Amino acid sequence: MHLYIHIPFCESKCFYCAFTSLKARGLEKAYFNALLEDLNFHFRLLNLKSIKTVFIGGGTPSVVDFRLFEPIFAFLTPYLAEFAEFSIEANPHSSNALWLKEMKNFGINRISFGAQSFDEKKLKFLGRIHSAKDIYKSLEEAKTAGIDNVSIDLIYDSKMDDKKMLDFELSNLARLASMGLCHVSAYHLSLEKNTPFFKHKNFKKNAPNLMRHFIKGIENLGFCQYEVSNFGQICTHNLAYWQGKEYLGCGLSAVSFFNKSRFYTHRGLKNYLKEPTLRHKELLSEENLLLEHLFLGLRSCVGLEAKRLNKNQLKRANFLTRHKKLVFKNERFFNPNFLLSDELALFLSE
Repeated sequence: MHLYIHIPFCESKCFYCAFTSLKARGLEKAYFNALLEDLNFHFRLLNLKSIKTVFIGGGTPSVVDFRLFEPIFAFLTPYLAEFAEFSIEANPHSSNALWLKEMKNFGINRISFGAQSFDEKKLKFLGRIHSAKDIYKSLEEAKTAGIDNVSIDLIYDSKMDDKKMLDFELSNLARLASMGLCHVSAYHLSLEKNTPFFKHKNFKKNAPNLMRHFIKGIENLGFCQYEVSNFGQICTHNLAYWQGKEYLGCGLSAVSFFNKSRFYTHRGLKNYLKEPTLRHKELLSEENLLLEHLFLGLRSCVGLEAKRLNKNQLKRANFLTRHKKLVFKNERFFNPNFLLSDELALFLSE
């Protein structure tokens, strides 16, 4: 089994962010108590013996005092498989040397920093509260703490992005690569509902030529693209999602997937604190599962299992292979151009 834990607390809300996050209001201790109850209940319910990967996301886990994490890590440690990947997200502004050292002591062996940009004006436009210098400092402190598997997130395709801006981002990324950066997640800006950016269509550039330029630039730095937004040393936890593996999600607004069903926790903090073990179930049909296989497989290095496709889909997949839009190898179809992934999935699903 794979495990996701959601920590919803943030110092401030970024203008593009649609994830469940909120400012800390003195409820952190109560939340971690509820989270521990949630984990205990579901580990017993599912009779879990081994966890292959853990990903602690947010929100911003690094805004929380490391001491609140201690009972969570103490609970998880006996269940971790040998060589388990144990990831946590952090922001350059809120993580510090002590926090990172304690995370390493707790067993964290992979960290992802929300950098988003190295340009101060672009950071302000996105609603970020850290500086470019903070990004470099965070990587150095993570390495000093003994966490060698470090990733950063970047955002591109905003109205501020042109070739000059993207080359500036790439030049900074090259410096981080020389310092030992292992992984890059590069997301094109999305204008999500319930965010300040929603309906501001002019905030997004929609420039495929610039997207290709940026992706090629990241790959030229040695970070091989293995998913539409991810490059470098593969994140085993995320790969499990794309492979359709089962996972447990605990915490506010967390999602689980097992027994061909998806399970949702409460989206409101008060309700989650009151009923942390409650799940709303969504049974997925075989058609739903196949559709997910199409989209996730074509967005990543996972590809599509030929045996899972129906007669019409297999015919279309072979057509795409003949026209060099897909590659067929070892009884699977692979997508060589992730920017076309959704269009290819829609074509196969018609």
